[in-house]
Amino acid sequence: MSEPIRVVVLAGATFSTGLVAGLFFAYACSVMPGLGATDDRTLVGAMQSINRKILNGWFLSVFLGGPLLVVAAVLGHLGAGGAVLGWLVAALVCHLVTFAVTMRSNVPLNDQLDAAGSVDASTDPAAVRGALGAVEPGPYGQFGRRLRLLDRSTARSVRPS
Repeated sequence: MSEPIRVVVLAGATFSTGLVAGLFFAYACSVMPGLGATDDRTLVGAMQSINRKILNGWFLSVFLGGPLLVVAAVLGHLGAGGAVLGWLVAALVCHLVTFAVTMRSNVPLNDQLDAAGSVDASTDPAAVRGALGAVEPGPYGQFGRRLRLLDRSTARSVRPS
């Protein structure tokens, strides 16, 4: 791969990775805490709408295209070596982890939320919110909740005698 093409691919990979990271950051720092502070009906309705609207060409092209550009950048830098290659491999690993967490945790929760039906027809939006472990306010959401649970279980198992 020629140097100008490598630079363009690397710029695209960097840009798309930054867009996804920015989306996740803004979501974690504003959307989720904001929804966490609302009533159950508002939270369920807003999350259902967000989950439907985010499935669009702009998001999917960056969310799926970013890792592909990183793969292309890795391949383009294999022969050149240097520090860039190590950072690109690290970026690729982070993309793969993000994709795995999204597919294994977030998508099933979104599917459950969608299966709950219209919030307007729901007689118990609190049950829908509770069944999902819904929105954990704060910048780490479900991940933070799971870390706290892990910390509690570890603390119990290593109590001093």
